[in-house]
Amino acid sequence: MGIIDRLSTLIRSNINDLISRAENPQKVLEQLIVDMRSQLAKAKQQVAAAIADEKRLSAQAEQEKKLSEDWEKRAVLAVQEGRDDLALRVAVQPGGCSGLRYQLFFDERSLEGDEVVDFGGVKVVTDRMSAPYLGGAVIDFVDTIEKQGFTIDNPNATGSCACGDSFH
Repeated sequence: MGIIDRLSTLIRSNINDLISRAENPQKVLEQLIVDMRSQLAKAKQQVAAAIADEKRLSAQAEQEKKLSEDWEKRAVLAVQEGRDDLALRVAVQPGGCSGLRYQLFFDERSLEGDEVVDFGGVKVVTDRMSAPYLGGAVIDFVDTIEKQGFTIDNPNATGSCACGDSFH
């Protein structure tokens, strides 16, 4: 066997080895299709979840809007009736996704232990159990395209749920 025959045998064996090691292009394409279908299914699930979240948040926003409109009507009626005995009561109650939620309503009652603060003629009342949760909180009424109603910026809240309706 001459050197050329040896080189030829060596090259053929290396080429055959390389070919046997190479992946089958059809298998590669089939795996790509499987991976893409899996990614498409995950994307469809994420889109469905986003649509469900949007519907839930839209319904919640509509409910909050109606609630704030109801409170606004009550406030207007109270002012029209000359009910200066009413105060805005702010309370913290157990509930919501995060454990605590705010309650805001007009109240003519005066309970033992209430803390009363006057803001330009508007009395804001807090019961003694809620007061520690509300220390330093800022209450505002917003009326924008996105939101209408009372907002509470509370430095004592360490976190809240995704819907923003409750805190802890």
